[in-house]
Amino acid sequence: MESIISLWLPILLSAVAVFIVSSVLHMVFTYHNTDYSNVPNEDQVMNDLRKHNIPPGDYMMPYCKTNKERQSDDFKNKMNKGPIAVFTVLPSGQMAMGSSLIQWFIYCVVVSIFAAYIAGFTLVPGTNYLTVFRVTSTTAFAGYSLGLLQQSIWFRKSWKTTFKSIFDGLVYALFTAGFFGWLWPVV
Repeated sequence: MESIISLWLPILLSAVAVFIVSSVLHMVFTYHNTDYSNVPNEDQVMNDLRKHNIPPGDYMMPYCKTNKERQSDDFKNKMNKGPIAVFTVLPSGQMAMGSSLIQWFIYCVVVSIFAAYIAGFTLVPGTNYLTVFRVTSTTAFAGYSLGLLQQSIWFRKSWKTTFKSIFDGLVYALFTAGFFGWLWPVV
């Protein structure tokens, strides 16, 4: 059994590697360029929404708070007429990437900490590379990918987009496992 503290180097290096690899995947490769589509009559729709001054946040329309309201004829009519949308409103202005990049790096560290915890709890010093790789890649894959499925299941996010992001998570998991396998303590 290994403590998380003794695995600080693979935790940190794997998080840095995933941070760099994710940047390459998103800036060099273009397969995520089709994750979103444009809205027909975008300028008109934006002008119409702008009039309502919707604050940043997550929204659903039509919206109801209770099951009783969901059963009302008014709500059912809204659902039948459409459009039905789940959307996020971001603050106006240029997107500042600094805060998101910091949060992403912290998330990468957290996934690596969980990989370290599970590997440290189940493996001993001197465990062979492939076994360390299997345990940590499975844990990291769960951390980077499995939660994405809920968005397609419940909110109908495109399965194609979800699977592309799951592929990214697989790549991140393999890099994470590579560092843990390489830097796993010897006897």
